[in-house]
Formats: sequence, C-alpha cells, structure tokens
Amino acid sequence: MLEENENRDSMDFESIQERRTDELSQLLDSHDMKRLQRRMEELNEFDVAEFLSEIEDNRMPMVFRLLSKETAAEVFANFDAPEQERIINSITDSELAGIVEELYVDDAVDMMEELPANVVKRIMRTAKPQTRNLINQYLHYPENSAGSIMTAEFVDLKKYMNVRESLARIRRIGEDKETIYVCFVISADRRLEGIVTVKDLLLADDEAVVEDLMDRNVIFASTTEDQESVSEKFSDYDLMALPVVDGEGRLVGIVTVDDIIDVMEQEATEDIEKMAGIMPSDKPYSRTGPFEMWKNRIPWLLFLMLSATFTSMILTTFENMLAAEAALVAFIPMLMGTGGNSGAQSSTAVIRSLSLGDTEPKDVLQVIWKEWRVALLCGLTLSAVNFVKMLLVDGWLLQNDGVTVAVAAVVSLSIVFIVMFAKVVGSMLPILAEKIGVDPAVMANPLISTVTDAVSLLIYLYIAKLVLHI
Repeated sequence: MLEENENRDSMDFESIQERRTDELSQLLDSHDMKRLQRRMEELNEFDVAEFLSEIEDNRMPMVFRLLSKETAAEVFANFDAPEQERIINSITDSELAGIVEELYVDDAVDMMEELPANVVKRIMRTAKPQTRNLINQYLHYPENSAGSIMTAEFVDLKKYMNVRESLARIRRIGEDKETIYVCFVISADRRLEGIVTVKDLLLADDEAVVEDLMDRNVIFASTTEDQESVSEKFSDYDLMALPVVDGEGRLVGIVTVDDIIDVMEQEATEDIEKMAGIMPSDKPYSRTGPFEMWKNRIPWLLFLMLSATFTSMILTTFENMLAAEAALVAFIPMLMGTGGNSGAQSSTAVIRSLSLGDTEPKDVLQVIWKEWRVALLCGLTLSAVNFVKMLLVDGWLLQNDGVTVAVAAVVSLSIVFIVMFAKVVGSMLPILAEKIGVDPAVMANPLISTVTDAVSLLIYLYIAKLVLHI
C-alpha cells in the first residue's frame, strides 16, 4: 500500500520519509514484529537509524535486535554516540563482537573516539585480536590526519594480473570492501604503483594486463597529512577514493568520498564557530552542555569586552569636543557598525577564498588593490545616501537643529575613510594569519570589529575636529 501511495505522490521526498516513519511506528505499536523486521531490511540504513533514534529508550534495543547482523552493523554506524552507547549497554558481548567485526575500521575508530572510556574498554575486550590491533594502529595516528580517517578495506591488485584474474579477485574479496570502483595496484612490498577502475577492467579484453591499463599518475596522501588538505584533493581532482601511504610509500589505507564529506562538514562548522568568536567543539550543539558552551564562548567575550576599553579611552579624550557639538554623538554607533560590517564582508570573502585555494598569501597586493577599489565605491555610495538622509530625515523631518550641513558632511566624509580602512584591514588580516600559520577564520568578525571600532572612532573625531574647528 505504501509503495502505491509513493508512486502516486509528486515525488516529495520529505512526505515519503514521513509516511515510512509512520508506517514503521504503526507496525511497532501493533506488535507486528515480522512485518517491521521485513520493512526495516528494505529501507536505507540511515532511515532505519533515524527511526530507531526517535523511539523510546526501552523499545529501541528490542527493535534493533530484529535486524540481521549485516544490516545491524550498517545501522549502528549511522547512529550518533548516545544511541551507540545505548545499544552497546543493552546487548551481550557476543552480539557486540559481531557488530564490531562487521563495521568498517574507520567507522569503528570514529566510534571509539566518541564513546566513554569504560565503553571503549568493553568493545576492545570483545573484538578479535586482529581487529583490536588494527583499531589501535588507527588510533595512534595524529588527530584529524589522513591516517585517522582512512579505512583498510580496499581492493588491491598486482600489475602482472590480467583482466580475468583481476575481476575474479574483486568478486572474491569485494563484498567486505568499502569500495570496489577504484582498485589500487601495488608491488610485492605493497608500494603504490597505480590505480585502475572497474570500468577500465570491464571494457578491456580479458587477457589485457593491469600494468597496461593502470594510471601511474596517482594522487595520494600521507598518513600524517591534515584532513583539510585531503578534502582539498577530493575537491580539486573529483576523486571517489584517495590512497594513503606511509613514509616508505606503502599503501596502508584509502579515504573514501563519504568520509571526506563528513570532514568537509566538520571543517566548515569549525570555521563558522571561529568566525563567530566561539572556540571549536567536537560535539554537536544538542550534545554540548552549558558549562562546555561557557568555556567555548567566554574567551572571545572577555577579549571583546576588555578591548572596548580603547573605545572608552578615545571618547574620554575627545569628551570636551563632543560636548561642544553634541549632535556628533548620535552617529557614533552607525559609523562603528558600518566599519564593522564592511570589514566583516571583506574578511569573510577572503577567508573563503583562502580555504578554497583561490587566493594565496602571495596575492596580498592584488587583494588589497581590489578591496580598496570596492571600498571606495561602497564608501562613496554610503556617504552620498547618508548625506541626503541626514539633511532630509534628521534635519528637516525630525527637526534636529544640531544636524547642519557641516555635521552631515563630517559624518559622510568619515564613512568614506572608515569603509576604506575596514575593507583593507578586513582583507589583510586573514592573509597575514595564513602567512604565519594561523587559521584565517580567527581573523573574522570579532577581531575585525574590535580593530575597526577604535579606528573608526578616531577617524570620525579627527575629521570633525578639522572640519568643525572644535
């Protein structure tokens, strides 16, 4: 019945997903376990994991046990850490061992890094010695390195094999491999010599030799290479899988595209947090406690609060001048906000360009020249609009006698110089950070705003002093 409804539907994926979840819930509520088991085996493992995560804690392990061993491992890999811990605490050691042996090594390593120490000890105790040694090997690679995210489940071939032998090997060992679409050609001492795709093998003659079909120009990563660099290679070369070699050039694993998507999401989240003035966290928002959030957020908030001391000192220095021309005070927030927004635009654009490899530190003069021209155009536009707005709205409509032509000219002229300064500095700081080896995302909104606030105030007050002679 559900399949018929789906065919009549206008291919609204979200509606289909909701109906599937409702159907599973109805089968569970009616205790029709056989149909529930059969239906879950037909669905994608991610959808099953989502369904199990939403049902009550006391029923979740029972429903999980309905799955076959292979499906259970795939569903388990799609759980978040809390659900994985809940399942582990509700199953026997033999059931746990079965799941661990069915998991790909990279998924098992990811699980170990998220779960509490006592749960990890139980997992390692139940795993086979070979699996345990492999997991330990992966855990010893540097955090966020290619070695820490790679998997050992790949198809390797020898260059002297012909197509018939190669396809026979793929059929024999491919079921337990994470990908078979790209095969890796290695020497007797496991050195990486080339790659060949299944497409190449299927389209070639049975007697053709792998050495004649393989691509020797292999893009690869080292085990200690940063995962962000690995993700850039996937993006630049449109890869499905990337071989990982040790210091002696021996193939030890591969990184697949599904793993690198998680890395890209993680790196993007980290950059967004840094740009917002938050210390990066490994946990998602829903699993981060208030105390940990406080630790992540308070450093930048303290810095920004204390940095406001410079603004207070500037205002104190020009206190008498502002008292003489009180109308100037009303436009300070607008000017500081304009400076901060202008700097944030430039810094965000440059940070993104740096992360994509579109801009490098050597391009600093080209970037500054471009941002200076943009700043001039933006500054003149904002200045002209502000001048008209001050005279018509503040002066005439609101009848503010303090807003004279001279005051409007001071504010408008200040906007031009403030925007030019903010955009140039906003583009320079991320490039400087990249040059000295600091994450450019640190040089984002909070720091840019801090710098531009103080300088914008100085520019405004000195222009006022020169033009108004106060």
